Parts: sequence; structure tokens; C-alpha cells
Amino acid sequence: MPKAVAGPEIERLIQLLARLPGLGPRSARRAALFLIKKREPLMAPLAGALQTALETITVCNTCGNVDSQNPCTVCSDPRRDDNVIIVVADVADLWALERATAVNAKYHVLGGTLSPLDGVGPDDLTIGALVERAHAPEVTEVILALNATVDGQTTVHYITDLLHSANVKVTRLAHGVPVGGELDYLDEGTLAAAMRQRTQI
Repeated sequence: MPKAVAGPEIERLIQLLARLPGLGPRSARRAALFLIKKREPLMAPLAGALQTALETITVCNTCGNVDSQNPCTVCSDPRRDDNVIIVVADVADLWALERATAVNAKYHVLGGTLSPLDGVGPDDLTIGALVERAHAPEVTEVILALNATVDGQTTVHYITDLLHSANVKVTRLAHGVPVGGELDYLDEGTLAAAMRQRTQI
């Protein structure tokens, strides 16, 4: 076991930073040193922001988004289209769609995708709450905006079967050639999906 080169407080900071996604032990040490050097302009405000987040951030009871209010800002916005629910695996996907400003609908965060190999079943996700929301009289469409992975598509098929009893149109994101994409650089699966979902010009 390597010897500690700093006090326990700094080692604790490094260990906690190393738990963040994308940060290993080396990156965590660099981040810790940077924070220590920028203690006043960066570390103090960051500590304050983390404390505020700990005290105020909550999960929306309606859609599963994270916000400082419940229901969240999206669910509370009267300008949102109540007729459409966009289903996403996690909050990061919700934020990505919001940045794209492609739709002005309500959301539903599943909390992941079905993954038998990882022990994630229907009861581990908010699928039941989604089915209940889809049966509301104002809902006319459910958009399944899940990743084009095996687990994502398994979840799409599972939810589609459950929504047969609801009087809603179930759609999913198109898969294929991205804007600006060159055919030579795309994998065979993407090209095959693009060919199957071709549209008339």
C-alpha cells in the first residue's frame, strides 16, 4: 500500500474526488491540488454550493427529474405540452434533450434500463408510474427516448407491450446517420438502421 504523502484531510478529499465518474486516483490528486491552490476563489464557493445542493435538491415526485422544487420546474411549467411524455433512462438524458430544445413536452425518468445481467428488472425502474401517467386522459403520445443499446431496446419493447392498453401513440427516436456524419466512418449497425428508417424526400 503506498504511503500517504499528505494529511488525512487531503487524503480524504482525494478519495472522495476519485469516486466521481471520469476521475481516477491521479486525476483526483490533480483536482485536489488545484482546489487547494484556489481555496478562496474556488474551493470555498464549491463547498457552499455542495452544501446548498445537499439541503435543497430533491427528486420530482412526478417525473423523476432533480430540482430544488417538487414538482420540478419542467412539470410546473404551464407552457409545456401535457399531451406528450418523453421517457428517458436518466436525468442526464433529460438535460441533453432540453439543451437540444427539440420538444416542449413533459418527461418521465425511468432511473435506468432493463438489464437482466446486472440484475435490473421492471421493479427497479419507474415503469409502473409511467404506465399510470400514460393512462391519463390528456396524454396522447409517449416518446421512448432510450439509448440504441441492447438494454435500451429491450426496455423499449417491454414498455411498448405495457402501453397497449393505454389510448396513446407510442413512438421512439429514429436511429441512423447523424447530421454531419460521413458514411465511411459509420458502423454497420448504424447504416443498417438508417437504411431501414429511410424517409421519402
